[in-house]
Amino acid sequence: MSLADDLTTPVEGDEDKTPYSERGPAPVDVVAGFGFWLFLLSDIVMFSAFFAAYAVLVDHTAGGPDGLKLFNRTYVLIETMCLLLSSFTCGLCSLAIERRDARGTYLWAAATVLLGATFLGLELSEFSRMIADGAGPTRSAFLSAFFTLVGTHGLHVTLGLLWFVSMMAQVATLGFRPIVVRRLLCLTLFWHALDIVWIGVFTIVYLGARW
Repeated sequence: MSLADDLTTPVEGDEDKTPYSERGPAPVDVVAGFGFWLFLLSDIVMFSAFFAAYAVLVDHTAGGPDGLKLFNRTYVLIETMCLLLSSFTCGLCSLAIERRDARGTYLWAAATVLLGATFLGLELSEFSRMIADGAGPTRSAFLSAFFTLVGTHGLHVTLGLLWFVSMMAQVATLGFRPIVVRRLLCLTLFWHALDIVWIGVFTIVYLGARW
């Protein structure tokens, strides 16, 4: 038997007798999941570049304030607690989606949005305070790297919140159709990825300020 024949011969006991070369494209769930994982990986690569830039520029304060003088410990801890709790409520939302429980999906999605909005409000408040004190992104290379890294993460959180609102509207109008469920699961993956990135921000940026 030639190699070509071997590749097109179904395995003994395989229910699908169609040769592998003629089975067509993968299922939509597989393609969508693979594509979204590629998107998340590209996002992680982008944040890795921002982390590297921050690590290089953290000591370039141009005579201005450094992180030790600027960062508010209370704000950072509350922000972190809100985002980590939102990851937990997002997980509960995923379980409700698997059960096709609309009420549970709405409840835990609303809790996730509330915690995410609280996190975002605290972050914007911190940015406003720093800018008012003359520590804006143009003050030094350190602050440019800080605002770029943390601000990009905040932008992702904002998009995630808008995505949650949009998906709840789709659940209300379309129900748990396969396409809606796929989008919901992609959303929960996206939100968990944001939490992972924030752990890096908290460790490298805030804990790195040598409290």
